[in-house]
Amino acid sequence: MPYKILFVCLGNICRSPAAEGVMNHIVAEANLSHLISCDSAGTSSYHVGSSPDKRMTAAAKARDIVLQGQARQLQKSDLDTFDLILAMDRQNYHDIIRLASDEKHQDKIRLMCDFATHHQQTEVPDPYYGGAQGFNLVIDLLLDACQGLLKELEVSSTLQVK
Repeated sequence: MPYKILFVCLGNICRSPAAEGVMNHIVAEANLSHLISCDSAGTSSYHVGSSPDKRMTAAAKARDIVLQGQARQLQKSDLDTFDLILAMDRQNYHDIIRLASDEKHQDKIRLMCDFATHHQQTEVPDPYYGGAQGFNLVIDLLLDACQGLLKELEVSSTLQVK
């Protein structure tokens, strides 16, 4: 059974689908797709059913990373389904924690930037109202954090346990 990771942002059209795409790309390059399953969701219902933002898709494509899927809202059942839930910023984190009913669920919720090793940011900034440089920064930050996450999963033997 694969280790299941859920990436969460506000609307599920920029940061979280980018994190999902970046992680899927890194996992595939490491030949670990059979051990790790990724998905994404938003804390709001603003964009349910929408494809990833075209600007984020372009920033990812420039690095040969494919973004796919349709926006969906985070559900309470996701707290049981996923092994790790990664929030893009503190507001997302607090929104997810409020949904969590017990310590077991809360323990699996973390901030995406907890896994970054080269970038100093503590949150993945929302690029929605900015220019192309914001989307590129998000992809760079997610590449760093996802590589750090994969390394931590490999080192902790989490992938062999599942």
